[in-house]
Amino acid sequence: MLKTSDDVLPLIARLTIALAIFPHGAQKLFGWFGGKGWGPTMEFFTEWGFPAVLVVALILTESIGMLLLALGFGGRIWAALTAVVMGVAVWKANHYRYFFMNWYAERRGEGFEYHLLVLGLVAIVLIAGSGRWSIDRALTRRANLDRAVGGAQA
Repeated sequence: MLKTSDDVLPLIARLTIALAIFPHGAQKLFGWFGGKGWGPTMEFFTEWGFPAVLVVALILTESIGMLLLALGFGGRIWAALTAVVMGVAVWKANHYRYFFMNWYAERRGEGFEYHLLVLGLVAIVLIAGSGRWSIDRALTRRANLDRAVGGAQA
């Protein structure tokens, strides 16, 4: 079993990821923050060539997954899925052509600096787990306690 750190750094990383990504998921799932909601998002991405099952995974990762990441439940799983989302976004949307984000709404397109920052935060969660004040940490403590008690009774 992978251990989860009790450090504060993974806590900061997972909360930052969740705060940055959740609004994008809420746009896709609920239509919040100027988004189109579930149906138009499904239509847009499937017309762009993505299989529907992957679009569902995207929407759920960016919305429900970010809420679970914020709580520290399945942190490594949601972090890994976020890494996949970031990688596909850079590749499929051609963000790799430029480094800097398009702050001035030029016609050139976006860069990958945002994705790089998210991937750095994702790496912290993948390596250290969900960290302090997480459900994963509580489950790890519980499993360790159960093992200790079970070992003492044997």
